[in-house]
Amino acid sequence: MPLPAHPIVQPAPEPELVTRARAGDREAFAALYHQHYRIVYGFLLVRTRNRHLAEDLTQEAFVRALRRIDGFTWQGTAFAGWLTTIAKNLWLDELGRGRTRWETPVGEFDDPRGTGTGAEGLVPRELEAVEAQETVRCALDVLSARQRHCVELRYLDELTPQETALVMGQTVGAVRTLTYRSLRKLRWSIGAVSV
Repeated sequence: MPLPAHPIVQPAPEPELVTRARAGDREAFAALYHQHYRIVYGFLLVRTRNRHLAEDLTQEAFVRALRRIDGFTWQGTAFAGWLTTIAKNLWLDELGRGRTRWETPVGEFDDPRGTGTGAEGLVPRELEAVEAQETVRCALDVLSARQRHCVELRYLDELTPQETALVMGQTVGAVRTLTYRSLRKLRWSIGAVSV
């Protein structure tokens, strides 16, 4: 049986890649970039709701990471967590500059004599949305910091279980178990499930 033209090379473990990148190895940093681009981009896309801005901020996050790679130290979280923190800070800076306008699309205004789908129908819907946000915020307060972080990554940041595991420095199985227990605790706190 002939050998493949290019042998399959297993990716190096993340700590090894970070150590090599800290020593100036560009290929190691490129490997880290390819491993984590989707997580950082997804994190920013959910927040910005703008593909072009998310791409720009993702690139800037990796530029900053490259400049500061020698300051990275392992503290029990994966490299993706450090990158996500850089991305979050860039996003907050972007919000602070006010260059990005946040718009919420609303339906067309109908005839006020109509069935209530016009302007008068918007106020009750907005109040319901505010009440729902308050309910979710109160429900999240019953979770531990670790549980809350997991739920936020999975459902607010819309990361996959694999991406969440990477960010949290956990196995996929541990993330799924933590997600299940967190959601059960949330359901119990709002009275949807008995213990």
